[in-house]
Amino acid sequence: MKVLVATSKPFAKVAVDGIREVIEGAGYELALLEKYTEKAALLAAVADADAIIIRSDIIDAEVFDAAKQLKIVVRAGAGYDNVDLASATAHGVCVMNTPGQNANAVAELVAGLMVYAVRNFYNGTSGIELLGKKLGIHAFGNVGRNVARIAKGFGMEVYAFDAYCPKEVIEAAGVHAVDNVEDMYKTCQFISLHLPATDETKNSIGKKLVSLMPKGAVLVNSARKEIINEEELIKLMQEREDLKFVSDIAPAAATKFEELFADRYFATPKKMGAQTAEANINAGIAAANQIVGFFKDGCTKFMVNR
Repeated sequence: MKVLVATSKPFAKVAVDGIREVIEGAGYELALLEKYTEKAALLAAVADADAIIIRSDIIDAEVFDAAKQLKIVVRAGAGYDNVDLASATAHGVCVMNTPGQNANAVAELVAGLMVYAVRNFYNGTSGIELLGKKLGIHAFGNVGRNVARIAKGFGMEVYAFDAYCPKEVIEAAGVHAVDNVEDMYKTCQFISLHLPATDETKNSIGKKLVSLMPKGAVLVNSARKEIINEEELIKLMQEREDLKFVSDIAPAAATKFEELFADRYFATPKKMGAQTAEANINAGIAAANQIVGFFKDGCTKFMVNR
């Protein structure tokens, strides 16, 4: 059984060592394809792989066509929109993610972005504090729950809306469960977005919702850039000089945001939410364990293309 780690953006060495220990300990072969720059290298490497561990690498129909022996792909991380699920299913390949492994890392970055925004991007002027402010969490998954935990440490009052999470679960975390999303945006000066990029959510965060936010609003996106209706947000920020937007994903119109809102907009140079040593190790080793569980026990707990 051959397990390929295909990462154009490699895992840390300690994570690779942990992956190797799990895979070789199970009696499987481990192969590494790191820092590759051409798709041809990936296509060649997958030819005899039974399993693949990836990060942000694109696994599309061409890759599945080339991987004749492939049975499972594990995305080391929560998001999996870089994998063509329909093609995976058509080829009989199981796709998994590793939910929760990066959650604290992303949540800490959200906290950092909020502090950076309210302190006016550290430009030397007087800002405001997070203590006593209201934070709305849009989608209460693993990351959202960690954001709530950290925000409560700042003394923030935390609200959440998630159409797929029971109210009792939200309230058990000490968070106010909101019945409809509009009410949360009306109530909260801060909104943290944790939505996946789906047909339902793409371009869903625009003027209709964000315009409801109170004066001094701060919108934080650590999820996917596709969920933002950029044209509407730009127009709204032109109308509302109190609105700030900070993101861990540069928008498609990043240059325009920078030119128009230099003192109210910031995006990380590249997606950094999961870029910690701990998250790197956790996600990689979780991916390796899930592959072993799949082959040895038939475990498909984290399968996303059912």
